[in-house]
Amino acid sequence: MLGNGRGFVFCAMVYQVIGLMSGSSRDGLDIVFALIEEQRGKWSYTLEEAVCEPYPEFWQKALDMDLAMPFPAFLELHSAYGRYLGERVMAFIQERNLKHRVHFIASHGHTAYHNPGARTGFALGDGAQLAAVTGLPVITDLRSMDLALGGQGAPIVPIGDRLLFSDYPFLLNIGGIANLTMRTDSGYLAGDIGPANQVFNRLAGRKGMDMDRGGELAAKGKLSPEILQRLADQEYYRLPMPKSLSNEKALALMDPLWESGLEVEDALATAQAHLVAQIVRSLESVHGREKGGRMLVTGGGAFNHQLMAQLSGALAPLSIEPVVPEKELVEFKEALVMARMGVLRWREETNIYGETTGASRDHVGGALWMGSGYHISDE
Repeated sequence: MLGNGRGFVFCAMVYQVIGLMSGSSRDGLDIVFALIEEQRGKWSYTLEEAVCEPYPEFWQKALDMDLAMPFPAFLELHSAYGRYLGERVMAFIQERNLKHRVHFIASHGHTAYHNPGARTGFALGDGAQLAAVTGLPVITDLRSMDLALGGQGAPIVPIGDRLLFSDYPFLLNIGGIANLTMRTDSGYLAGDIGPANQVFNRLAGRKGMDMDRGGELAAKGKLSPEILQRLADQEYYRLPMPKSLSNEKALALMDPLWESGLEVEDALATAQAHLVAQIVRSLESVHGREKGGRMLVTGGGAFNHQLMAQLSGALAPLSIEPVVPEKELVEFKEALVMARMGVLRWREETNIYGETTGASRDHVGGALWMGSGYHISDE
């Protein structure tokens, strides 16, 4: 609670939230505990605790599911993953002495199916199970309302980009799929750029590595102009924003690379060059965008020095400077944004902008599960 020196008192609303994020690369579960504050319409945050818990082998395999699996087995997986999330949150609370400090949980879940054309999507991680295990309120299912309103259901992070990182006209997240948010003269645009870390990781796996750390393998490779052109000629890259990709469609976009027979190093060099080219292509396709400025780069790809060097050189003619923030923000920005979206859902305020997803209007997305009962006095 703050005063202005004239006898008026302003209240700052502080929400203590756990945000959960599981990305398309399936490298682990991101858990953050953040204090998110609103004072007179201005938002700020403090990232107090954060961890990425690598998935045990069982969950790595389970989340790489076959969508043709029997429906009862799929429902059981949804419930089991929800309980797993609850157990990991309880361990996180215990280990970091957060008992009685958490107001609620906002969970993205793990995307199992994404088809905006049918207004359909599904994220594993049953909110009821998560709430039952933790005894806390839980917000899940953040994308479904957007899909129902004709939106892409992705990316949904621009609300956080806009309210927490407004100093940056461009925000790029390089996860399993890379997505970009851009501030233009008429508002914001966002979309999935193309496949990223999930491709790099698969290629590195052919060398017995979990990833191409720092882009060292790609640096040894020679890109294939022919494959680079075949990748770029695909229809998805000609679509205007907003647009989104499922994991299956993202990997299918790389078919010319999978079928090329290139050595791992050459395939990595080509895949990285392709991603950089599509980032530049997206920026150049937006008419009326701001000229130049800083680009906040987060996600695991921000640690790929070879990729970042390529990106920096490609953005120089556009007068755009890529900025890699502190390590915690690089790794946990999306989990932080989930917490931020949860706060808006809790307040029953807009947490997804239609202009960035293609939905027919701005809206409040997310289902609320109460982890504790209500007690009504008889008096």
